[in-house]
Amino acid sequence: MALTQSDAIEVKQVRGKGRGVFARRPIEAGEVIETCPVLVLPADSVEDVSAGIGGYVFEWGRGKLALALGYGSLYNHSYRPNACYMDLAGRTKLFTAIRDIAAGEEITVNYNGEPDDQTAVGFQVVEGPSTMVLNGSSDRR
Repeated sequence: MALTQSDAIEVKQVRGKGRGVFARRPIEAGEVIETCPVLVLPADSVEDVSAGIGGYVFEWGRGKLALALGYGSLYNHSYRPNACYMDLAGRTKLFTAIRDIAAGEEITVNYNGEPDDQTAVGFQVVEGPSTMVLNGSSDRR
């Protein structure tokens, strides 16, 4: 089942990744994809990062974790992303296309913050065709 937030994006299942964000229509380079509020949590409030919301939170300063609302915590990582994010004032993330994105293509970001940053991210990165969408795979990343 696809979840829809806007005419531009939706969430689908991806083989080897779990959930992912996909373009519902062509998205132009430079276009804002989504602006997401962020909830900031004490790091010790997420006991097991492999279960529950743990797979969807990220570091937000010293001793803090964050959960991006909207689809913000569902974008998958890539070392060849087609989008990037920027942290804005007021605990907000802005997701923007860094190249044209075709309808049906998975939208990915580099979790290191910079699109060209090749620093290891602490898990096995699954790169490949964005068309491998499943119905009913695991919903964890």
